[in-house]
Amino acid sequence: MPATPRRLRTKGLLTLVTAAACVAAVASVPAQAGDNPTYTNPNAPVDVRVKDLLHRMTLAEKIGQMDQISVVRMQGDCEWSGGDFTDSCMKNVLVDNAAGSVLSGGGAGPAVNTPENWAKMVNAVQKYAVTNSRLHIPVLYGVDAVHGHNNVLGATVFPQEIGMGSTWDPALAQDTGAATARAVAATGIDWNFAPVADIARDQRWGRYYETYGEDPLLSGTLAASSVKGIQGADGAKKVVATVKHFAGYGQPGNGHDRVPGDVSIRYLQDTLLPSYKTAIDAGAQTVMVNSGAINGVPATGSHYLLTTVLRQQFGFQGVVVSDWQDVRALQTSYHVAADYPEAVAKAVNAGLDMAMEPYDAQGWSDGLKAAVDRGLVSVKRIDESVTRILRLKFQLGLFEHPYVDASKADGAVLGADTDLARRAADESQVLLRNDGNVLPIAPSAKKIVVAGSYADDINDQVGGWTVGWQGVPDGVHIPGTTVLQGIKDAAPSGTQVVQATTADDAVAQAKDADLTVVVVGEKAAAEGAADSPRPELSADQQALVKSLKATGKPVVTVMIAGRPLVLGDADGTQGLLMSWLPGSEGGKAVADVLFGAYNPSGRLSASWPKDIGNEPLYYQQLPGTNGGPESSYDAAYPFGAGLSYTSYNFASIKAGSATARAKDTLHLSVGVTNSGSRAGDLVVPVYVSQPSSDVLAPSRKLVAFARVHLDAGQSRTIALDVPPSRLAVTPGDIDGTAPQAVAPGAYVFTVGTQSTTVTVR
Repeated sequence: MPATPRRLRTKGLLTLVTAAACVAAVASVPAQAGDNPTYTNPNAPVDVRVKDLLHRMTLAEKIGQMDQISVVRMQGDCEWSGGDFTDSCMKNVLVDNAAGSVLSGGGAGPAVNTPENWAKMVNAVQKYAVTNSRLHIPVLYGVDAVHGHNNVLGATVFPQEIGMGSTWDPALAQDTGAATARAVAATGIDWNFAPVADIARDQRWGRYYETYGEDPLLSGTLAASSVKGIQGADGAKKVVATVKHFAGYGQPGNGHDRVPGDVSIRYLQDTLLPSYKTAIDAGAQTVMVNSGAINGVPATGSHYLLTTVLRQQFGFQGVVVSDWQDVRALQTSYHVAADYPEAVAKAVNAGLDMAMEPYDAQGWSDGLKAAVDRGLVSVKRIDESVTRILRLKFQLGLFEHPYVDASKADGAVLGADTDLARRAADESQVLLRNDGNVLPIAPSAKKIVVAGSYADDINDQVGGWTVGWQGVPDGVHIPGTTVLQGIKDAAPSGTQVVQATTADDAVAQAKDADLTVVVVGEKAAAEGAADSPRPELSADQQALVKSLKATGKPVVTVMIAGRPLVLGDADGTQGLLMSWLPGSEGGKAVADVLFGAYNPSGRLSASWPKDIGNEPLYYQQLPGTNGGPESSYDAAYPFGAGLSYTSYNFASIKAGSATARAKDTLHLSVGVTNSGSRAGDLVVPVYVSQPSSDVLAPSRKLVAFARVHLDAGQSRTIALDVPPSRLAVTPGDIDGTAPQAVAPGAYVFTVGTQSTTVTVR
């Protein structure tokens, strides 16, 4: 979700509401419809409460429940100023237009950005809605907490999703999701717009780093684990997850954010949709819609995506919310609606429940009412959406417990889960080159030079969506450890760590050094501003690394970036560590790997291109008669690449049976051994290939994986299952009209150099 397009000014003080002033639950407030109505009875079944409340609502109140408004529309001048809440604007949003939800986009927080003030701000919104709305209905409050509670200054920042993808660790994704939910809940927020279940296939795309990577199974599995963590976190206050951006957002036509994409139905069904389904099947209670258009139809207005696929095929029963101002975009940008009421009708009839129309509560109310008056939208259809929204509010317990104790927020958020963030950053590090075993750094090293402009830059290390939309705002300092500081802290006694401040200084210092660590990368940004038509290391950084290589002394390159960047003249250093955007504990994690305190276990979740011009690049490229250089899959470092400080062997792969039916789950066992001298974690990926198929199949496709710990010399047998859905494809001709099915024939399952064949009858 995009944030407000310009940074909020924060003059003035926020109107604060203490927890003590917010003790009355809705159940204790008689509604105007009569004393003690059924919906206020916490012991009544949720569906009964929903039905009772819906029956009491006016059409205007129902329409309001389907709108989500930015908090900035109630602060200061009610435009962009932030600061104190303004009573007249709160009344307009929460009473006159009965908005059902409020959100804080990137940067839209309290005037003084602390967890306690966030909690007071959210309490103030809830207090106004509960006290002043006719039926005392609380609001849903949403925020993009995509790598920790990243909008809150002082909150622990986890690695961005692309780095989490390289951990191949579902349990870790669940743990970080739960930690995020605890922090979010402590500030009174109950709706987290995470995780991103899109897959990344084009390195030019500005939201590449927000995904778990290019593979549908890996991305879907980690997104599902995140959903379980967010929604299953311990604590009195519940938080719901959001699977986004449904569907097919990750492959825009020219690599730029929100550019329409054209994909075949076969590709949509077999490749783009599975990651969302896996996450939704994990129990996600909300889904956010893709801002883009697919095959000539904006996703926000697609009945096929939002009803046929999401509701009917996937069985999703929760709340569907648009992205930022996307209903209005049907009229103003896509021009598929003649006016706003028609745009509203297209979205609602497609299957949208709530519109993130953050600027104009009155406009939404008037627009949907006009659509009803014209006969474009039925009241029955509105009742369906409002039922889902109210059900979610009751399930969250908002009618009984709409507030949090703001005095506890700082203690629950500041400095929380830093050990978990460090573990996540450790696991996300991917070692790609280690020529001559330059790593781990020898204890005998007397001088280490640290060069590069990203070595001591915490803001670019954490990336976009941190405190502000485009990243940490100028003049704001977040807690955390940079790579430089991490190296200084980890260096053994007697080892000199020297920071080179210029390229010339770096070269001069490197000449008598044992090792140079050069930290390169890209500037933090988000969405369209993060698009990179040429995703390569900048010329000045390439020149720096080239000059360091020329000294003849060992060089280790550490990359801080949200996507693999073409190295150019910077290629070929003795060491290469992909750190991604590792979060506030990232500097410690880099040092853990460099000095050997942590045995690297990360494996690339995205392919690393050799040169510019090969985008989109992904390992599941289909075969063809093409024969030009790099026209087939030819990566500098392929999907799944990564080194360790120990050695592993895949001894065998066996199937439970040599034959199977199309409806069978296949049972595989993989023998693995740590043949090296130190313990480590091994990613065990199982790929499938088909010697022949009626429709094109990639040379290999990930169908199962595990992450296992092995002590030095230890052997284990790992059991893995492959359900039929992972083998199913859309059969038939170019039109792709047939339902997915598992085709009969031979399937070759491979791990390392070992393989086994199962024939589907």
